[in-house]
Amino acid sequence: MSRVQRIAILGAESTGKSWLANALAGVMQARGHSVHTVDEVLRHWCEREGRTPLAHEQIDIAQTQAQAVIRIAQGVVIADTTPLMTAVYSHLLFADESLYPMALAHQALFDQTLVTGLDLPWVADGLQRDGPQVRDPVDTLVRQALERAGIAYRVVYGKGHQRLNNALLALGLAGEDETARMTRYNAQFAINEGRTVWQCNECSDPECEHKLFTGLLAKRLD
Repeated sequence: MSRVQRIAILGAESTGKSWLANALAGVMQARGHSVHTVDEVLRHWCEREGRTPLAHEQIDIAQTQAQAVIRIAQGVVIADTTPLMTAVYSHLLFADESLYPMALAHQALFDQTLVTGLDLPWVADGLQRDGPQVRDPVDTLVRQALERAGIAYRVVYGKGHQRLNNALLALGLAGEDETARMTRYNAQFAINEGRTVWQCNECSDPECEHKLFTGLLAKRLD
């Protein structure tokens, strides 16, 4: 690629952002792209500190998240969350809206923004997640912020491979058929020699996932 292409994945907690980021990276790498994934800074922060951040610590997390994206100057960058999520949680938890200008200015640097829908079940994840009751307000605040700033986004629904295919189509890319999926899956399994650590709370695998929030799906389809 002649320039960097940035893709952001936003969404409330336990909506498969990390799984989707990694799945998209796998498909795009298999198609010959140079892909860089940017992990969620907050997750590593919580693991390191053994707690969730206080109000005054949010800005450093947001800036670190932004810098991790900006320092990559070529290929495809897939960001598993952006400073906008930090701004939303600061707004929701601390009534602090001061991070929005910085977060939205950074969000405008992305070529495409995906928002993960609420059709997956909430799963606890230690310090990282507050509870299912925050998902609706977070989803609302994310969409309101993007719309307020005039930033286009697409909402991705679906389960497992369907969710991945919907994301590919939302990005203007061809979907992945079953043969291509199994080829990629087997190649990745071979690389890891079966040692991959599966994270059930993020994988959205149709074989093992809990029942979907079908009511939410029906109500929130765009």
